[in-house]
Amino acid sequence: MQALPTENIITSLIEAVEKLIPVYMQNPLDEEKSNGNTAFCIIDEEGNVHGKFLGADKIRARELYRIAWTKASQAYITGTNTGEFEKMYFNDPDNTDSFGIKAPDFIGWFGGQVLQLQSGEKLYVGFSGFRGTTDIEIMRQALAAIEG
Repeated sequence: MQALPTENIITSLIEAVEKLIPVYMQNPLDEEKSNGNTAFCIIDEEGNVHGKFLGADKIRARELYRIAWTKASQAYITGTNTGEFEKMYFNDPDNTDSFGIKAPDFIGWFGGQVLQLQSGEKLYVGFSGFRGTTDIEIMRQALAAIEG
């Protein structure tokens, strides 16, 4: 099977996430946290930014997108998932300048991650609106759905 161009993968990933959100909304913990509002951001290796606000509350969705963008851009800058980056940062206090992001400008919770495509290219993604574990899972499930 020939790999799809990155732009097609991103479009398909956005569609796959949109299909998964109602499924994850059925979990009362995620539905309560999001109240129907989520956002996600995808950055490709060239620095192109893609994303989407979802939900009726545009102000809340805007704030969630800001968080998703911060998560995705941190993964893009560091090449490391959020949550993991913070462990590296705080465990090497003599080398904190080498990471490129300084406290308090980084996100300390999960939801930003590096996704490797079958082609070897990477996407740097952030999701916000659900619990951190769900934020990570939904992006991985969406990628698995399109790349099998």
